[in-house]
Amino acid sequence: MGMPITLEILDTSATEDDLERVFAHFNAIDENFSTYKTGSEVSRFNRGELTAEQYSDNLRTILSLSEQTKKETNGYFDVEHAGVFDPSGIVKGWAIHNAAQMLRDRGLQNFYVDAGGDVEVAGHKAGQAWKVGIRNPFNRSQNVKILALSDQGIATSGTAIRGQHIYNPHQPTSQLQDVVSLTVIGPNVYEADRFATAAFAMGKDGIVFIERLAGFEGYMIDVHARATFTTGFERYVYHQ
Repeated sequence: MGMPITLEILDTSATEDDLERVFAHFNAIDENFSTYKTGSEVSRFNRGELTAEQYSDNLRTILSLSEQTKKETNGYFDVEHAGVFDPSGIVKGWAIHNAAQMLRDRGLQNFYVDAGGDVEVAGHKAGQAWKVGIRNPFNRSQNVKILALSDQGIATSGTAIRGQHIYNPHQPTSQLQDVVSLTVIGPNVYEADRFATAAFAMGKDGIVFIERLAGFEGYMIDVHARATFTTGFERYVYHQ
């Protein structure tokens, strides 16, 4: 998927097969949804080579979820730009959450799934909540916060790694320059990821959008290295 994937399972019942099944899942998602692979389903979709009857179940799901998210975010989440369908803003979180669900279906209860810094955690590690860092977008070797999470997802949208790759659909020719990083904590990583993408596209108003979302918290860093966070965010901050 063009990014590092980390999987940690603490349940003693976990097997090598569980690991292999999860990584096979990520490989399959990459093969289907990569916009960089000419033979992927998404690339064939963009070239108009598929009829609606030929869409895979996964593609139908992503199309439906993308449209739902667009409506829920007043159009700030849009997977189509300049006539090109690019669902990466929703596929990654969806794929991570599905991987986590695969482990739950196997009866596993304590694990951590991380793809490119977006994370879903379940249960605990050594009797405590999982510790997840928010990277400093101005110095990737530092964390600005350490969070303690259990049975939740966390996702960050920003420009530190991939540069300007998110746009405001309502002003598609303008670059998003006010905010450099926006992290969202949600009930799972799919929900956190899609709303982090949409909120980032809103600029400084994005943190207000997250504030109003029940069950979500956010942490925004602007271009001047100032942080703004939602009212319930502090309860997740780990203090040694």
